[in-house]
Amino acid sequence: MATTTVGLQRTWRRPGKPVLVAAVLLAWVLIWVPARGVHTLGLSPADLTPLHHWLNDVNDTVGANRDSSPFFLYFFNEIRAAVDSLVTFLQDLIAQPSYGRPVPVLGWLGVVAVVAYVSWVFAGWKPALLAAAGFVFFGLQGLWEESMDTLALTLGAVVISLLIGIPLGIWAGLSDRFHKLVTPVLDFMQTMPTFVYLAPLTLLFLIGPASATIATLIYAMPPAIRLTAHGIRSVPRSAVEASESLGATGRQKLTGVLLPLSKGTIVLGVNQTIMAALSMVTIAALIDAPGLGKTVIKALQTLDVGTAFNAGLAIVVMAVVLDRVTTAAGNRVRQTGRAARFRRPLLAVFGVVAAVCAYLSHTYYWAAEFPDDVTIGGTLAKSADSVALWAQQDLSTATEAIKNAITYALLNPLEALLVESPWWLVGAVAVLLAALLGTVRSVITTAACVALLIGTGLWQDSMTTLAMTIVATAMVMLLGVAVGVWMGRNRFADRIIRPVLDAGQTMPAFVYLVPFLALFSATRFTAIVAAVVFAAPVAIKIVADGVRAIPAATAESATAAGSSAWQMITKVQLPMARPSLTLAANQGLIYVLSMVVVGGLVGAGALGYDVVAGFSQGQLYGKGLAAGAAIVLLGIMLDRIARASSPSKGSN
Repeated sequence: MATTTVGLQRTWRRPGKPVLVAAVLLAWVLIWVPARGVHTLGLSPADLTPLHHWLNDVNDTVGANRDSSPFFLYFFNEIRAAVDSLVTFLQDLIAQPSYGRPVPVLGWLGVVAVVAYVSWVFAGWKPALLAAAGFVFFGLQGLWEESMDTLALTLGAVVISLLIGIPLGIWAGLSDRFHKLVTPVLDFMQTMPTFVYLAPLTLLFLIGPASATIATLIYAMPPAIRLTAHGIRSVPRSAVEASESLGATGRQKLTGVLLPLSKGTIVLGVNQTIMAALSMVTIAALIDAPGLGKTVIKALQTLDVGTAFNAGLAIVVMAVVLDRVTTAAGNRVRQTGRAARFRRPLLAVFGVVAAVCAYLSHTYYWAAEFPDDVTIGGTLAKSADSVALWAQQDLSTATEAIKNAITYALLNPLEALLVESPWWLVGAVAVLLAALLGTVRSVITTAACVALLIGTGLWQDSMTTLAMTIVATAMVMLLGVAVGVWMGRNRFADRIIRPVLDAGQTMPAFVYLVPFLALFSATRFTAIVAAVVFAAPVAIKIVADGVRAIPAATAESATAAGSSAWQMITKVQLPMARPSLTLAANQGLIYVLSMVVVGGLVGAGALGYDVVAGFSQGQLYGKGLAAGAAIVLLGIMLDRIARASSPSKGSN
């Protein structure tokens, strides 16, 4: 009898987390069937809660006291003046007349020469040729002045973002306490829809370059902080212990071990900051930001796909140039080989050539203003119009089938489960999942987010948005893992695919919304596709970076043991890259949520529409701001549950 009891004890095991999660989801569905449509906290679209009215009053009070309050006169106005001065200086340098002269300090020839020279010095001759060709292309498009305005605004935002973001990222990488403290702030900065903080920013800083730059850096700074912290935290513990055993101080460990070994990830953070800043160009144009964004907005007001595409292409080319130059510069810094014999004489010669070109561009009209008679922008615009018309006429059958399959198989059932479940059931499921996958802190955060979502008065809209977000994020991760592993394993694939990713990430959403509307009409699926196109590139890049960072010795050992390619991916590379997969899921989710408002413009409804309506209608300002807060709460809740499922508990 005793032997039988011992045998039963040995054979019985506690169910694993996947089994428990599946049991919770099954119980949810079983309870949903009889409780469907009860306690769903429905609210008429025209209804405003006391919170919405109070936010309207706050907005009115701030607007009335902006010119008299010392807080504005001696704080916000000073910030606006400093940011305006930086952007104006950059514009005067490359884009706008200065001191009353009819030409900028550097005309097109000077800018091309200086950019090519700097790129050659820090990145090599191939990136220098790419940079020169890219900047000449801006002129050929007939968009030189607009491109330089965009570059000035982007550089201003990126410089401020990196000056603040990299030190904070280092701090977050070294301190668990600060990392846990700063993560919710980064979530808030990245998930708060840009349309939401455009309105308060214009109240605080007025419309113009200052507000546009601050809005851009709010969105662009988090990748620099996150990826810098991730790079430092990913340094092998053995390397840190080796430096400690040699008596290295904290500063020596940072400068001699942590920063050099995490340099690749930090460079990726710089790249992502640049991409995020450029992706804000069009949205910032809504508050009078200069540059290509204004061209895109004006073209889309008349549904001029060709002109919008031409300006969007200029943004993409700028992103590709900046990405390649910064990446090559990072790789060059890591190389320790001996400098070429003739490098110093060439530095002097090319420096003189760049200086001469700069002088000519400042002195002579032909070198200052790009010739108008050699532009090809009209041809590019007509070609884009033709492609959009062809897609609308010949691909409608296939796109309709794809849309219906995703909508009826995934989106509608998930939305019904979330929207028609009692609020207490959805909240209980979220808390249980956080408890099963994470820690007490995850449970408390999730419960607080659920309570605050109820407090916004927008529960049903939040559940509709949540359904679309889950579907879009799942599609992003499928693409992220499949394409990211391919790029991480194949350098040639990486070189071919990366420009496509740059285009998807930096092409303003407003540009590809027009053809998507033609293909899929104004539906929730259109919003999901736009979010996937925008969010997938960052997830793919992070997964590829994680796979590529696996030590070569580990891969060689697996190959020597007879592992096939599939076994190498599933048994070695993906398990070892799990922290990067978690970060990719986090960033993919956040980028999807950042597109919720844009989705509200193309039929997605829910929180995105609430934000857009609040931005455009004064009486709905409070509701729109509450909707923006609801999007942030959804992002924090999903992020905590996703991080809790990671084996790295430090992020919880």
